[in-house]
Amino acid sequence: MIRGVIRIPAAAKATIVSANAYPGRAASLPQAPPTVRGEPADAVVSIERVSSVVESTLTRSSGPMPQMAQKGQAFVPRVLAVAAGAAVDFPNLDPIFHNVFSVSPVKRFDLGKYPRGQSRRLVFRKPGLVQVYCDIHANMAGYILVLPNHAFARPDDSGAFEFPELPQGTYAIKVWHPDLAEVRRSVEVPESGIVRLDISY
Repeated sequence: MIRGVIRIPAAAKATIVSANAYPGRAASLPQAPPTVRGEPADAVVSIERVSSVVESTLTRSSGPMPQMAQKGQAFVPRVLAVAAGAAVDFPNLDPIFHNVFSVSPVKRFDLGKYPRGQSRRLVFRKPGLVQVYCDIHANMAGYILVLPNHAFARPDDSGAFEFPELPQGTYAIKVWHPDLAEVRRSVEVPESGIVRLDISY
């Protein structure tokens, strides 16, 4: 098993306050939320390649359908990681309209305007990064990282993460973060025991 932690120095973190272009109007909430950058929980730790046997096991143990909600005039979560072929829901939880779209080559789409209580669903078949925006609210930005397999982990708020059980072997690990440089490591997983993977930016 691979366990580890992502450590990000305080100097790499920042809170960005965006001006609300439509204060007091029905198209916008009273105050646009700040964007916090450099959070450990926004990282995605993934294994570049696994065998088809391992992938089939991970697929069976995958959780509920992922979603990127529109909540508080922001995308929640800011970063979503999915395996290629996954469907993603985009529910609107705000009392205002949103219009979710992307011009990323991996997946171009425009979901159109829809109100609170409605949702749209898309399937992401091609691995790569999809940057997501709202056509109505310029401050809204999210990231969907589509991975080639289900062998990935998401850190918690403290940066701690854990992979599911993997067979013995050497694995190429990649750490992606929307605000920081990509990190790559090679990890040797023994027949039994825990491997520690601590990554400091």
